[in-house]
Amino acid sequence: MQISSVNDVKIYNLSYGKSLPEWLSDRKKRQLQKKDVDIQRRIELIQDFEMPTVCTSIKVSRDGQFILAAGTYKPRIRCYDTYQLSLKFERCLDSDVVAFDILSDDYSKLVFLHSDRYVEFHSQHGYYYKTRIPKFGRDFSYHYPSCDLFFVGTSSEVFRLNLEQGRFLNSLQTDALENNVCDINPIHHLFATGTSEGRVECWDPRVRNRVGILDCALSSLPEGAEYVPSLPAISALKFNGSLTMAAGTSTGQVLLYDLRSNQPLLVKDHFYSLPIKSLHFHDKLDLIVSADSKIIKIWNKDTGKVFSSIQPQTNINDVCIYPNTGMLFTANEDPKMNTFYIPALGPAPRWCSFLDNLTEELEESPESTVYDDYKFVTRKDLENLGLSHLVGSSLLRAYMHGYFMDIRLYHKVKTMANPFAYEEYRKDKIRQKIEESRTQRVQIKKLPKVNKELALKLMEEGDDEAELASRKKKGKALPSILGDDRFKVMFENPEYQVDEHSEEFRLLNPIVSKVGQKRKKKLRLLAQQVAADEEEEEPEGRASSEEESSDDDKSWVEEVREQRRLLRQEDRDRQRQRRKEVDRNTVLQPQFYQIKAGEEFRSFNDMARKQRLQKASLEDRLKLEEHTGTSNMADTAVGSKQLTFTLKKGDKNGRTLLSTMEQLVQPIVQGGEEAPRSPEDIFN
Repeated sequence: MQISSVNDVKIYNLSYGKSLPEWLSDRKKRQLQKKDVDIQRRIELIQDFEMPTVCTSIKVSRDGQFILAAGTYKPRIRCYDTYQLSLKFERCLDSDVVAFDILSDDYSKLVFLHSDRYVEFHSQHGYYYKTRIPKFGRDFSYHYPSCDLFFVGTSSEVFRLNLEQGRFLNSLQTDALENNVCDINPIHHLFATGTSEGRVECWDPRVRNRVGILDCALSSLPEGAEYVPSLPAISALKFNGSLTMAAGTSTGQVLLYDLRSNQPLLVKDHFYSLPIKSLHFHDKLDLIVSADSKIIKIWNKDTGKVFSSIQPQTNINDVCIYPNTGMLFTANEDPKMNTFYIPALGPAPRWCSFLDNLTEELEESPESTVYDDYKFVTRKDLENLGLSHLVGSSLLRAYMHGYFMDIRLYHKVKTMANPFAYEEYRKDKIRQKIEESRTQRVQIKKLPKVNKELALKLMEEGDDEAELASRKKKGKALPSILGDDRFKVMFENPEYQVDEHSEEFRLLNPIVSKVGQKRKKKLRLLAQQVAADEEEEEPEGRASSEEESSDDDKSWVEEVREQRRLLRQEDRDRQRQRRKEVDRNTVLQPQFYQIKAGEEFRSFNDMARKQRLQKASLEDRLKLEEHTGTSNMADTAVGSKQLTFTLKKGDKNGRTLLSTMEQLVQPIVQGGEEAPRSPEDIFN
């Protein structure tokens, strides 16, 4: 459901949303309804309220129980039962339906005018009879007292078919080449036909004579129009009561007539230059509902003031108003037929009375947009709230230069971070109220609390311009930003304070200062010229203005480079200071290692032993291995040794291990320190 408001009139589009394909199973449809939010929120007022391709016309039976719609492709008629809120039956036809009408109170008697000149009759069980008219038809009307059907089309004749006798009667001869539409007054049964020449001819069916002609083409033209691209034809016609008639033209105007006058009471233009396709009267509120292919306009028939308007997404073919309610049905160039509910026009029908309660609840609690449940925060805001660790989690959604977070989480953290925020907000509001009340007093020129330097600079420039304007004795000084209400908050709200230490300000300041100096210099020169009232030649030895401008450009470029260099230096200093703090806070802890069989230990002072081992023969090395058991020694990188050995079974106290370790470890300790006498001293 989509809610729109035009002229403070709420319009509910009940057919808005996605439609599920017919070939999906019930299980798949239930799964989609659980996943898709748009499908969950949609309101399917009548099941399968759509056509395969396009719907051309739609009508409601007189008892209000059945809604019939004609469409294509294939050409068909569908009947919907409002009591069951579903499709009652569907009948396929041989050709497209140009117009159809319901002759009975329910769906038991139907008449269809086809595009191939056939007129088809249907009864309750289905197809009943079919006949053909001489010319292609465009519209027809049923005269209840005489049971006559009046057909108009591409002919000057109006064909009459009597349903009681079952034969054609004498035709009505009009002055037009073609007739587009026709209608019969429900009170005195006056028959009217709209012609392609822009005229409305009225006939009395009792005597079969023409009783009047209205020339609507000339009345629909605006006053003073010199060029007319085409002659307006009558494209829609509708009676209301005994004396009121509305005619729609092919150029987009609606003319409201009193049958006693040949001049229109009111001319309403849609301003789309499209043919009017449908006209309806709303008697309770004295409104007219007119529609072209783009828009449906609801306006007052006495004043022509627009009450509201509806603009669907697709072109409109026909509009139908459910009697005595605020519900409208539209046939569109789209498979789905739109359903609109306007509570201002009337209540909902009895078969969907729950819409009244639904709309009342929606008006009490306005629909929130998608972003109302989320708060946009920047990375700086997250640091202030202590939520930087949530970056990358599902609680924050990255968007542009910040993040979206749940508004409930934001309020909760905000309350915990600053519990006195409301008190500060309240004091700030009180201070603003007091300052607003002080504005009525005599104002003393003083600097604001926020952006004092900027305000002082603007005041000085304003004084210079005012002095120059007074010397010229003509013209006025330009208004200053200080006196403009649009920039008032910039000097009141502390959040707009200019940070002069920021990188952006320091890089932009040389350019702004040079522009200000040039402006002041220009003002001084203009003041001198006004005082002297004549132009003076440039003195010799002074550089020209072009040379001065080039020197100024070089100077501010150098200043910008210097600022960039300083910023980079400050950045490096901050990084160096940060590393020092990290090193200062880092405490080195002693680490202990246990020598095990198969592990290596490193030594960088065993060069002497390494040389002795290289000079020893292989026999001495093997004897050393036999003496210590099964051992293996190998060199590794950077002077390290790798040693593996196995104790003998007969040595219970491990003397062989100790003696071997004493021989291996003793040469390692060098460099002025006394070597340990035994392996126990090393381990201890």
